[in-house]
Amino acid sequence: MLAYDVHGSGPGLVLLSGVGGTAALTWETLLAGLAAEHTVVLADLPGSGRSPLPVGRLEADVVADQVVATAERAGLSDFVIAGPSLGAAVAIKVAARHPDRVRGLVTLSGFARARTSLWLRLETWASLHSRRDDALNAFLTSLSFSEEYLTSRTPETARYLAARLLSSAPGTARQIAFALGIDVRGDLSAVSAPTLVVAAAGDRFVAPQHSVDLADGIPGARLAAVRGGHAGTFEEPDRTLEILTGFLRDLRRSPADRTTSCSHV
Repeated sequence: MLAYDVHGSGPGLVLLSGVGGTAALTWETLLAGLAAEHTVVLADLPGSGRSPLPVGRLEADVVADQVVATAERAGLSDFVIAGPSLGAAVAIKVAARHPDRVRGLVTLSGFARARTSLWLRLETWASLHSRRDDALNAFLTSLSFSEEYLTSRTPETARYLAARLLSSAPGTARQIAFALGIDVRGDLSAVSAPTLVVAAAGDRFVAPQHSVDLADGIPGARLAAVRGGHAGTFEEPDRTLEILTGFLRDLRRSPADRTTSCSHV
């Protein structure tokens, strides 16, 4: 079972985290706005926050089933699920395996598999992490935020923000290995829930093309964009919240009244 916290009331919304972070910090800037109309369940991946790290490698099917079990324990019979980066791949797996539970899917700077550029960045992260190299913080900072965002902040401020978002969770090394090995390309066509794919135009960690690939592979998926980098919830919180709440409100309308969700927007 994954560790979780619950905020707000209303239709269920499960929020995941990416590698090395917690859901609470990942969604910190959007939480109040989302919890105003939803029962928000913040679920940490194995090895992050209070979630235990199991023996052996992390398996996508197992983690996906843990997410659903966690949502059930939090009182949700069905829910929308949202995840950034690695959390997006897990969310896709959840939606494909549990179509009866997932009412909607949102990915932020997500990927189906680690293409070459992402693979190299993850391998570098793993190497620096294993050596406890002092360069790790600077490396992650440079990838977490867009050039525009970093230009307007001091190096100390940027490093502080990156350290908060990508804390050295006990399971970071195993989560990186999980990200390197995960491949949900075969699950994309099985996603039947309405889907919103959000790309970050300035993302230097997970290139926006990954989001385009997700939107192309998931039937009827919408594609939207924010201007910031990988940490889009911190760089573009207002725009990200606007996109998400618009999608969530659309899901709550009757099918006859919904705006068309089969085109990219």
